[in-house]
Amino acid sequence: MVEQADRSRIVFRKSLITRNRRSVATQVFVLELVVVVLLVLGAILAQVLESRRSSDSEAKNRSVAVAETFAHSPGLLAALKSPNPTAILQPITEATRTQAGVDFIVVMNDQGIRYTHPLPDRIGKQFVGTIGPSLAGHIYTESVHGPLGHEVQAVVPVTAPDGSVAGLVSAGLKVKNVTAADNRQLPLILGTGAAAVVVATTGTALIARRVKRQTHGMDPGELARVYEHHNAVLHAVREGVVIVGQDGRLLLVNDEARELLGLPAEAEGRHLGDLEELDPDTAELLLSGRVVTDELHRVGGRLIAVNQRPTAPHSRAMGTVATIRDSTELLALSGKAEVAGRRLALLYEAGVGIGTTLDVKRTAQELASVAVPGFADFVTVDLADPVLQGDEPTGAAINLRRTAVHGIRDDHPFYPCGRLIAFIPSTPQARGFDSGRSQVVPDLSVAHGWQAQDPEWTGHILDYGVHTLITTPLKARGIILGVVNFWRSQKPEPFDDEDRSLAEELVARAAVCIDNARRYTREHAMAVTLQRSLLPRALPDHSALEVAHRYLPAQSGVSGDWFDVIPLPGSRVALVVGDVVGHGLHAAATMGRLRTAVHNFSALDVAPNELLGYLDELVNRIDQEETDSGAGTGVTGATCLYAIYDPISRLCTIATAGHPPPALVGPDGSVEFPELPTGPPLGAGGMPYETAQVQLAEGTQIVLYTDGLIEERTRDFDVGMELLRAVLSQLQRQPEENCQAVLDALLPAHPQDDVALLIAKTKVLGPERVAERDVPPDPAAVADIRAWSAATLDEWGLSELAFATELALSELVTNAIRYGSEPVRVRLLRDRSLIIEVSDGSNTSPHLTYAATTDEGGRGLFLVAQLTEHWGTRYSAHGKIIWAEQPFPASVRTLADQRREE
Repeated sequence: MVEQADRSRIVFRKSLITRNRRSVATQVFVLELVVVVLLVLGAILAQVLESRRSSDSEAKNRSVAVAETFAHSPGLLAALKSPNPTAILQPITEATRTQAGVDFIVVMNDQGIRYTHPLPDRIGKQFVGTIGPSLAGHIYTESVHGPLGHEVQAVVPVTAPDGSVAGLVSAGLKVKNVTAADNRQLPLILGTGAAAVVVATTGTALIARRVKRQTHGMDPGELARVYEHHNAVLHAVREGVVIVGQDGRLLLVNDEARELLGLPAEAEGRHLGDLEELDPDTAELLLSGRVVTDELHRVGGRLIAVNQRPTAPHSRAMGTVATIRDSTELLALSGKAEVAGRRLALLYEAGVGIGTTLDVKRTAQELASVAVPGFADFVTVDLADPVLQGDEPTGAAINLRRTAVHGIRDDHPFYPCGRLIAFIPSTPQARGFDSGRSQVVPDLSVAHGWQAQDPEWTGHILDYGVHTLITTPLKARGIILGVVNFWRSQKPEPFDDEDRSLAEELVARAAVCIDNARRYTREHAMAVTLQRSLLPRALPDHSALEVAHRYLPAQSGVSGDWFDVIPLPGSRVALVVGDVVGHGLHAAATMGRLRTAVHNFSALDVAPNELLGYLDELVNRIDQEETDSGAGTGVTGATCLYAIYDPISRLCTIATAGHPPPALVGPDGSVEFPELPTGPPLGAGGMPYETAQVQLAEGTQIVLYTDGLIEERTRDFDVGMELLRAVLSQLQRQPEENCQAVLDALLPAHPQDDVALLIAKTKVLGPERVAERDVPPDPAAVADIRAWSAATLDEWGLSELAFATELALSELVTNAIRYGSEPVRVRLLRDRSLIIEVSDGSNTSPHLTYAATTDEGGRGLFLVAQLTEHWGTRYSAHGKIIWAEQPFPASVRTLADQRREE
């Protein structure tokens, strides 16, 4: 029973609370309805008053406008001055007032006597109203009781050209017409007011219903408690809350947000753009309304994380709400992460930017460029002299060559590049070089050991503002190659242990690159030395040719291009140019073997096509030997051009083995590429080599070259040939000038292939230096030949050589008559030596033998070899030629040298 009674009391209390709430709601609704009705009635009254006031104002404005328009109408002054103004103006005023919507338009003179009036009996009588202000030139409006009743009228002066008032015009409306218009609007106003009451009543009901739904039926006390709880929570949480309206005004900010953002107490209600205390980036974010999650911003010394969302899920009409969290503790972590990121970026840049070439100096400069300005303000690199030559450092003395200097400014105070520096033991550089460990000097101003190196120079460095240093040894494979110095001037913080670790990692990467470049430099120098040792150091001086040459090794390394000038018997000269395919020591070594073989084969004095045949067999043999032994890859390809020039006949005999043809530059500047029989490259085999003969005028320049001169990645072979022709077609150029001009015009800045260029200008051994005659096949003719040779030598001023020449000719002519065949011919040549030639039609070659004491013969060629400096045999198309050379006496050589110099 007790429980039932308690339950009944609880139900009664709930029903009582519900009735109270409904009673309160009803009272509120009735009160709101009364307020709405009063507001609507007040609005109706105000509308009526305003309508009447507006009607009066409208009547006055219309009267003034009509009167002004008529007063300024054309012809009005003339009508006023006419004998009968009424006759002219009365019809016009009546028509005008009907169209203008006014009740009367009256025109009068300056005395107020009417000329026109809607009532004709009023014409000629005094105007009812005030005309004084209008006679003074003003527009005057008033309400009067006139002939038509209660009127609203305006009086406007009619102004003459001299500024005087010539008459007056009055226009107006009857008051009852204006009031009637207002009364016609009154039902509309009342209807509008009634509709407003209905709308307001309905709106109040809807609003009350919505308020009840949104407040969940809570009474004002409960709403107050909810607000208090909300306010307590809003300002007590350790997270900032900011609500921004759609217009950018700050609607709400709690205490935490005000503190984090540094906002003033009166910030609420102000536009965010007007808050100077607010960080610009944060203001931009709050105004943008962007949806963000944990976006970090720096505000003063704080790091804040901002989350922002719109206040309504599907509409931004109410603006945005942002929560702000203090993440200052992350600032230190982000700073460390930023530093780590910069270091990683620097190390990545070092990995990409250091070691792009195999040049020691360039690599050192790349290291200095990478470290500035991200790590240091200035960087200097000092290397041991042997490193620059490709060798490893030797000796205990710390003598280093300044190899690279780079900094934020060009006017640095450090030793210049190229200077040899002898570091004393107290310097950080010497200590680092000896120990192999980095040396950190936080303050150079108190580093007396460093200052002792060069007090004057170090003083300049300190005056420049440099204040801290790290010296790190360049160490690769356990060998210290030099030291790298990192300096700071503009950065205020001194170097520390963390900087030391970064410097060591940078230098370690660069040390590997510098060591690779050093080893490449050594190997390249060895290869170039080998190659140059295999090339002719100096070309022999010839009477037949004036020679100029150039050899340019490729940037990528040594190769197999070569050239040569080989003297041949009979004042002839052999010109050779060749190219072994490939680069490196193997190509250079193969080139040396082929060049040596050409010299050996040239000693046989064979024709160019035969010499190329011998070379082809040699290349095949080299390939076979290296293939069988597995020691190498053989000769991958080789080309050669061999030419023999005879200064007496002016014939040039040429044979080619896959090599580009020579260019022949005539004395007149014409350039010709002769057609030569096609020959395969050396080692290809399968086809015999053939020769071509070209008759050359004196002064013709023979241009031999390798394909590196004319072939280039940016142009075709034919284009290179035409460009070569264009360069060589210039007149009055000597071989040396042509060499330089050709290289300047055809070669890029960094050629990819080596180039050999040989230019020989032909000379002619004239008839005054050649004596020849036929020999009859009779041993008795030998005496006659001896006499002829003696006379010739006397004529040439070589009488001292007559005895030896007569004996040599006697032996050679006797052998030709006895063992050879017709025709027998003798020729004497006066070149740089005296040359004796005896030719016959036989191909049998004589041999030098050593006769026993009891032998009657066999001593002829032995005598020839003893009497002359050189002798030999060469074959021609018609037999053989036995030749011998005798050097000139000293007096004759001196005279000849003087003549050549002249």
